[in-house]
Amino acid sequence: MSQGDVQQTLSYPIPSEAALEPPEEWGRLRQECPVAKVRLPSGDEATLLTRYDDVKQVLADPRLTRRLTADDAARLTDSESGGVFNSEMSNVIPDRGEEHLRWRRLVGKWFTAKRMAALRPRMAAMAEQLLDEMVERGQPADLKAGLGFPLPVYVICDMLGVPADDRDRFSRWSDMMLTLTRYTGEEASAAQLEFFTYMSELVAAKRAAPGDDLLSELIKESEGEGEGLSDMQLIVTGVGLLVAGHETTANMIGKMVSMLLDDRTRWEELLADPSLVRTAVEEALRFDANAGFGLPRYLPEEVEVGDTVLPRGTTVICNMAAANRDDGAFDDADHMDLRRSPNPHLTFGSGAHSCLGQALARTELQVVLEVLLRRLPTLELAVPTGELRQVDGLVVGGLSEVPVRW
Repeated sequence: MSQGDVQQTLSYPIPSEAALEPPEEWGRLRQECPVAKVRLPSGDEATLLTRYDDVKQVLADPRLTRRLTADDAARLTDSESGGVFNSEMSNVIPDRGEEHLRWRRLVGKWFTAKRMAALRPRMAAMAEQLLDEMVERGQPADLKAGLGFPLPVYVICDMLGVPADDRDRFSRWSDMMLTLTRYTGEEASAAQLEFFTYMSELVAAKRAAPGDDLLSELIKESEGEGEGLSDMQLIVTGVGLLVAGHETTANMIGKMVSMLLDDRTRWEELLADPSLVRTAVEEALRFDANAGFGLPRYLPEEVEVGDTVLPRGTTVICNMAAANRDDGAFDDADHMDLRRSPNPHLTFGSGAHSCLGQALARTELQVVLEVLLRRLPTLELAVPTGELRQVDGLVVGGLSEVPVRW
């Protein structure tokens, strides 16, 4: 495949024939065309990066912005709302400079490894309860519906001070906001408005009657003399944390367990040595071939990536999952090694824009794995791996269901 052929024919996202396997094109792109032109669902053109060093460079470059609202930025979707990256709502939170650092400082102190360690027993208790309910309903069961989806929702709702009873609404709203091709522009816009209205009312309620939660604390700081957030920033922060705080982790729980059960020796290795849970979680994050769209970046100035000069106005798609399979960065990259260490994967990004909630996601994934190994050591997939179905049409990757028995 020549570079010209790749650039003429490649539509993005690139489909995979199997839910847990990467598209074959990834390897060819890394070798032959690591900086490739692609056509997005909107019809706009962007530049795709699949090599580890290139993806890391772009993600860590403070000059580049995640805002895709510039006139010459590529639209990911033709949705009227603009989708999660092209939306005007994405402009509310500063994405670079002092303002961005201030926002990360205010919100980030709620997501430290120390705070997550303190939440760990509560997370484990939630996981135990959900597992009890799943086992009581009988087998086979859908691990995603029974455990993977509700646990991260309970946790992020608990942290934000949001009623967990509203979790089904959050799921619907976030799916629509994360749409590429699944929902119409009208549906996405309506969901965004409903979610925004809900969060506006919640912020007002927290202002009137504060609780012991992240939103109340951010409101308290905004009312003082300090560096608080505006009401609009509070609302968008709440929406963003609810979407990011449950959607990606809920999907990752199902994918991680599926990967470990796909090859029984992996599950047996963990049963024999549960101390491997931490490195196993990191390897699952690296090995995930169904991570979704990747992270877009807009170039407000000319940037050289690899041997290619990208002009100002280019929209770049950083495919972290493809980069995580780069043999130039990881020995035997297409092998899942539960003992791999160090493991500098790019799943949570890199640099100033690395995922704020990564300590939360890691802790949830570790807790789920610990509880499953202890409670259901005989766990197995209830269908052949080839029958697992991917979630399609969204920015995030995942499995529609994870049927299991024990």
